[in-house]
Amino acid sequence: MLGVKLNPRAFLERAAQELLRIDPREVQALADDIWECYQKGRFVFVIGNGGSGSNSSHFAEDMGKCTLRREDFDDDRKKRLRILSLTDNTPYILAWANDEGFERVFVEQLKNLAGPGDLLVAISGSGNSPNILRAVEWANRHDLKTFGCTGYSGGKLRALAQKGLHVPLDDMGLVESIHLTAFHWVVGDLHRRIVGT
Repeated sequence: MLGVKLNPRAFLERAAQELLRIDPREVQALADDIWECYQKGRFVFVIGNGGSGSNSSHFAEDMGKCTLRREDFDDDRKKRLRILSLTDNTPYILAWANDEGFERVFVEQLKNLAGPGDLLVAISGSGNSPNILRAVEWANRHDLKTFGCTGYSGGKLRALAQKGLHVPLDDMGLVESIHLTAFHWVVGDLHRRIVGT
C-alpha cells in the first residue's frame, strides 16, 4: 500500500500520475459497449469482490439512476439502462457459496438472468479471482460481451475478457480508485447520450 510509505501530498501526486497512465480508449470502449446495450435493450451485469464488489454496486447504482434527468423519473416512456450488480443479492450469493462453493456465486446468477448480447463487466484488481474467471468463461461461451477491469499484471482476466480497462499498478487501493474514477466518466458520458435520445 503506497499510503504506508507516502505522505498525503505524495500519495495524491502519485494517484494523479497513475490516472494519466490509463489508456483513454479503454474507458471509451466501456462506455461504447454499455451504450450499445442501452440501444439494443440488452442487460449489463457487473461483478467484483471486496473493494471491486463495492465498485460494482456503486457503478450499477450510478448507471441506473444518474443517466437520467430528474424530469425523466416519472416518464415511463423514457427508455432506461438495464444494469444490475450481481454482488448485491446476498442470500443468493451465500446459498451458492455455502452449498456449492464461492467460485459459483456469479456464474450461477448469470445462468438465471443473462442472454446472448448482454454485457458482463468483470472487475478484479488481481485479475485472478476464480469466481470472476468462471463467470467470464461462461459468458464468453454463451455469446455475451465481456469487459474486464484489472490492475497489477492483469492476471488471467486481462487475456480472457474480450475487452478491458487495465490499471498497470501494484497497489490495490489505487487500482480500485482509478477504476471508480473511470466509471464516473462513463456515467457522465452515458448521461449525455441517453438524455439526448
